[in-house]
Amino acid sequence: MFPVFLCFLFLISFFSPSLSERCNPQDKKVLLQIKKALNNPYLLASWNPETDCCDWYCLECDLKTHRVISLTMFKDDRLTGQIPAEVGDLPYLETLLFRHLPNLNGTIQPSIAKLKNLKMLWLSYTNIFGPVPEFVSQLKNLTYLNLSFNNLSGFIPSSLSSLLNLDALHLDRNKLTGSIPESLGMFPGKVPSLYLSHNKLSGTIPASLGNMDFNTIDLSRNMLEGDASMLFGSNKTTWEIDLSRNMFQFNLSKAAFPKSLARLDLSHNKIMGSIPAGLTGLDLQFLNVSYNRLCGQIPAGGRLQSFEYSTYFHNRCLCGDPLESCE
Repeated sequence: MFPVFLCFLFLISFFSPSLSERCNPQDKKVLLQIKKALNNPYLLASWNPETDCCDWYCLECDLKTHRVISLTMFKDDRLTGQIPAEVGDLPYLETLLFRHLPNLNGTIQPSIAKLKNLKMLWLSYTNIFGPVPEFVSQLKNLTYLNLSFNNLSGFIPSSLSSLLNLDALHLDRNKLTGSIPESLGMFPGKVPSLYLSHNKLSGTIPASLGNMDFNTIDLSRNMLEGDASMLFGSNKTTWEIDLSRNMFQFNLSKAAFPKSLARLDLSHNKIMGSIPAGLTGLDLQFLNVSYNRLCGQIPAGGRLQSFEYSTYFHNRCLCGDPLESCE
């Protein structure tokens, strides 16, 4: 009798695969809608309605609940369309990644605001446009926000500083304009690494940024001006500062730098004064102060003489190794 019962169970599971399927049926329905909205791309060829969605490529299910927690699509120039509104109907999603999809266009989908469990939102190397949406600040569990290498425009929302758990904020390589919001120097929780390079940002840096201990801050290739020395400080733990290719104008002579600083790029600005001797005490991996208005002798010691001539050239009157000797 027992073998017959086992055979019966096998037949039921064979002809009714849904009985053994881990995938949540509502999640599966939503995923198939997403596939259709993206014009059934080859990237999602494994998304077969006859199979368990937890076995499909480009997603991950939770091992216990079997709800979809990760949706990742990248490197497919044949995928076309906009971010489907249906992504907002995957309520347990923790990771949403659309990367290296050059034919993905449209604006950032407002339904993403429904994803209250989202920890990573990574939309980069696409053709999406429009503003950085205010609703992103509603995603309170975000630890990583990357909207780089797109065609986003408009201002940086000041509300982004309300993301208390953020480790990194990437808005670089877009077409953002306006000034840097003062609120980005008022993160009440973690201080995220800040990447704003390759935009069209203008004006001065808010003094509030000087209160933040950024691990990395990259403001390069904008149209920023004025004083940026508040980003330095011997009491900080910053690893990288990149202010290159702006219009910053301040005196570098008395600047104090964090002992942790490994990368410093101040090139292509209007920075005056001399190179502070304190730089000799740092274990610098990269330095560039070229194309400024610096004068005086390059301090001897540390790693300052290990860098090439191009690190220092095109200044007003810098001298000393590796440049020409001072007379």
